[in-house]
Amino acid sequence: MAATTGLETLVDQIISVITNDGRNIVGVLKGFDQATNIILDESHERVFSTKEGVQQHVLGLYIIRGDNIGVIGELDEELDASLDFSKLRAHPLKPVVH
Repeated sequence: MAATTGLETLVDQIISVITNDGRNIVGVLKGFDQATNIILDESHERVFSTKEGVQQHVLGLYIIRGDNIGVIGELDEELDASLDFSKLRAHPLKPVVH
């Protein structure tokens, strides 16, 4: 039996990735490999601040190395669409320290 990462069910779905350096990147999962390197399409980075709303920087087609991924999660598109990011305030995430 082949080992799986659980990402198979998320292909062609919108996901949110938190990287080890504290970035939040959202996009459509297009592929991944055995090292959990992932390919996102239609991606953007969400930059959080305590002083202004969430900024969203368009990245487009984007590759993230597996060793830089902290968390991968499925995104609830309906809930995400209902959020007013211009009014959200939050501290930026700090990098993961090993």
